[in-house]
Amino acid sequence: MTKRFEAAVLRSYGKPFAVEEVALHEEPADGEILVRIAGCGMCRTDLAVRSSAGRTPLPAVLGHEGAGVVVGTGGPDTGLSTGDHVVLSFDSCGRCRNCMGAAPAYCDSFASLNLFGGRKENAARFTDATGGELAPRWFGQSSFAEYAMVSARNAVRVDPALPVELLGPLGCGFLTGAGAVLHSFGAGPGDTVAVFGAGAVGLAAVMAATAAGAMTVAVDRHPERLATAERFSAIPLHASTADLPDRIRRLTDGGTRYALDTTGSPEMINDALQALRPTGHLGLVARIRTPLPLRPGSLDRGRKISHICEGDAVPGLLIPRLTELWRAGKFPFDQLIRTYPLADINEAERDCDAGRVVKPVLIP
Repeated sequence: MTKRFEAAVLRSYGKPFAVEEVALHEEPADGEILVRIAGCGMCRTDLAVRSSAGRTPLPAVLGHEGAGVVVGTGGPDTGLSTGDHVVLSFDSCGRCRNCMGAAPAYCDSFASLNLFGGRKENAARFTDATGGELAPRWFGQSSFAEYAMVSARNAVRVDPALPVELLGPLGCGFLTGAGAVLHSFGAGPGDTVAVFGAGAVGLAAVMAATAAGAMTVAVDRHPERLATAERFSAIPLHASTADLPDRIRRLTDGGTRYALDTTGSPEMINDALQALRPTGHLGLVARIRTPLPLRPGSLDRGRKISHICEGDAVPGLLIPRLTELWRAGKFPFDQLIRTYPLADINEAERDCDAGRVVKPVLIP
């Protein structure tokens, strides 16, 4: 079998995406499925490839928030059938201690499977129109495309009555923010959560905290994003607010129990720590690429700080929970989405970089 279709190919770190014909030269192997992509979210991690210092091999088809319809399965044990609607999430080996312990985001092979080229098995089957090899599988998907060949382990079956073209961001960005609140923190009624950075991950955290019955404060520098957070019942505070930690402590009766930083900014991280009540927990989701000096007194009185990957989630458990919250009107993630044709991927990237859109979703 050779299947030809369109995909957005990134050929060099500094150049735009090119929508071109690519080819898959084999049927799904055991444990794999072929998915016709209905929509794929654009995530900051996709854009970070441009500054990855060569660690992500190019040319490549990026995209890791895909959703669509199964059109082929490999072997009898995928647990999926042709016609199933699925959301695609990150890849994991399924065999290491962390995978076996229901922590696939901390898979021993996470970086190699997701960030640095993907699975090596049958890598040469994915090529451009001239036969040139493409990086085998970005984040287990490479879903900036009409089709994606993925491990069935990556795929979560969803109700076909749901708008599948909008569901892809539930596999990463929205999963991360909501999972941090619901899993890493376990926030519930009476708790307080401060969210620093009201982008896709931060606003998902705000929605999840509100759904859980927690009081939420949202901090950002973009007034329109603060207005969105306020619409989701958060108290909005501009990042330049004088004495920001003290202001949050006053609003939350002595400090917030949980804080989530999505910015990676040392200043914001320190403000978040100082806004916590004793024994409070700060979660970081951004990769910290510079030294992180802490202000005196920021990390004492039982306060703790941890890095959270993919919301500490098991996608097969959290994604159905989020879709049910959406049905109930408690997780309106669709309000954060703007759709673009796949052919307009470079416009979507520009809008994402400029903050003109919270979550672009590309429609092949």
